[in-house]
This record gives sequence, structure tokens and C-alpha cells, in this order.
Amino acid sequence: MAKIAVLPGDGIGPEIMAEAQKVLETIAPAYGLEFEFTEGRIGGAALDALGEPLPAATLELVRQSDAVLLGAVGGPKWDGLPVEKRPEAGALLPLRKILGLYANIRPVFLYPL
Repeated sequence: MAKIAVLPGDGIGPEIMAEAQKVLETIAPAYGLEFEFTEGRIGGAALDALGEPLPAATLELVRQSDAVLLGAVGGPKWDGLPVEKRPEAGALLPLRKILGLYANIRPVFLYPL
């Protein structure tokens, strides 16, 4: 059974992560897979609830998981905070560093003119 940490984050993140989880649950039987989903807090949602954008409990959850589903992090609500407390810098950057994820790859398509 694969352990998946679900970190919904902020804004549209929770809605997207709920649908992503449904997709994985739907296709799992077709491929003989089993998933165990555990939700954690990150970003502004964690900051509002716990006072920090990347709680120790979330880090532990991520370390014990085989994969992470990560939603959107940050938003205008937290723009006035010091950089180290803002969800993007206070959660995403440390998470990438701790997990050794140095690349942020996004697909790019070139369309003919």
C-alpha cells in the first residue's frame, strides 16, 4: 500500500486535491494499487491554524509517505507578512530543501505563429 500525504494548501488547493484523490481512488483497482491518504496542513492554512506555514507534524507526515499531493500555497491574505512567514517562502522552499527537490519543472509548449 502506498502512503500518500495530501497537503491541500490554500485557495483552490483543497478543491483540486479532493478531486485528485478521487481520481487515484478510481483508477487504483484497475492497476492493482492501494493508497492510504493522510492529510496535513501547509501554507496559509497551517499558518492560520498553527502559527507556522510548515508545521513539524506535516514534515513528519511527508517523510513517512511514499508520495505527496501538494495543492496551491499562499495568497493575497498573507502578502503583508515578513518573507520567512509567508506561505510560499516559509513552506515550499524549506519543504523542497528537506526533500532534496531542487528542480521546479513545468511543461512548456511552443505553438507555431
